[in-house]
Amino acid sequence: MESLARLMRELEDQLVVCMKCGMCQSVCPVFDQTGREADVARGKLALLSGLMESMFDDPEGVYAQLNKCLLCGSCAANCPSGVSVQEIFLKARAILTGYMGLPPAKRLVLKGMLANPALFDRLAEWGARFQKLFTRPVNEVVGTSCARVMSPLIEDRHFRTLAPVPFHKQVPSLDTPAGKSGLKVAVFTGCLIDKMFPAIAHSTLKVLDHFGVGVYLPDNQGCCGIPALSSGDLPTFHKLLAHSLTRFEAGAFDYLITACATCTSTIHEVWPKMADERHREGAAILARRTMDINQFLVREVGLQQPVASDGNRRTITYHDPCHLKKSLKVFSEPRAVIQATPGSTLKEMAEPDWCCGMGGSFNLQYYDISKSIGRQKATQIQATGADVLATGCPACMIQISDMLSQAGAKIAVRHPIELFAESLQE
Repeated sequence: MESLARLMRELEDQLVVCMKCGMCQSVCPVFDQTGREADVARGKLALLSGLMESMFDDPEGVYAQLNKCLLCGSCAANCPSGVSVQEIFLKARAILTGYMGLPPAKRLVLKGMLANPALFDRLAEWGARFQKLFTRPVNEVVGTSCARVMSPLIEDRHFRTLAPVPFHKQVPSLDTPAGKSGLKVAVFTGCLIDKMFPAIAHSTLKVLDHFGVGVYLPDNQGCCGIPALSSGDLPTFHKLLAHSLTRFEAGAFDYLITACATCTSTIHEVWPKMADERHREGAAILARRTMDINQFLVREVGLQQPVASDGNRRTITYHDPCHLKKSLKVFSEPRAVIQATPGSTLKEMAEPDWCCGMGGSFNLQYYDISKSIGRQKATQIQATGADVLATGCPACMIQISDMLSQAGAKIAVRHPIELFAESLQE
């Protein structure tokens, strides 16, 4: 209750900053689809102001409306008043969840599974073993599958399946010294990379080794906590934060890097703001040393453009993950990695920083809206004539793979670090 009271006071102070100017309307992907004032940041902030005055007269209704948000940060990035919309929404969800409690399904997933990294790992491994019974490949180039039998949860999605062997089983831990670069980094793997895209983690290690960067990779890593926090489950977020701090504070390194845009943004921006008193200082210290892998390679290691080649070239277009560009202002660095990859030509799409529509659990709750936003992105990608869509966010990779696959496109979906790693000599 003390924690919720503190959040309530902070929320009251932050809500008065909004001038109700409506600038958020022009950049909100959800409002672009629905045209409803309640779906844009200004409408939600007005709703929260009413909530503070009415003291939970309709908490369920307010919570439902707050969840109808991608947390993409487009509104905050374009707000002339500097309103911290994402932070406000996260605090409001925590307050309402603390008051109402979690729905049974979310309680099972968040408190029963996600809050226990070892159990979560085991369940995912069992899911990988049996997934072929319920799925079938549908697009070899994109790498997607679909359900053998239609289900209300999966619907008509084309999805990326779990990796046969998660990354943490292939490389449980590492602690190597700095090489020619004189640098050593800690690597935060992230759930999606560990369980669905281990090739991204292997590519990260390969590139770091190529540049003589030492690696501290602790075992038994957990989730960054953003799924729990997005659902308002503050206790689970605090538990996962404490777990991560314990794992990484035991190592010696210069920077903490991730190849996941959402994890990078969560650690750098969210951890210090939402940590409890016991862990706030530790979270702040780690946050200041956290960088995206592309950002680290460009700013700290240095990449050089390859010598021009007359050989075969592939066209790559790049999608800006919201959590990289809008939250961390990282957008030139991934492009530099692509341009430093031999045999690659970068071709921009029409709106590379328009949200893909994933939004984590938003995709599950509002798939029709998510799909409509994603189709716009797929159309823009196809219009470039690119062979590969690159992006620095595994969640975006899942959403864009779904949309391209359903459109019948033969465009590979990759992380920039994968493309660069493939160009290195063994």
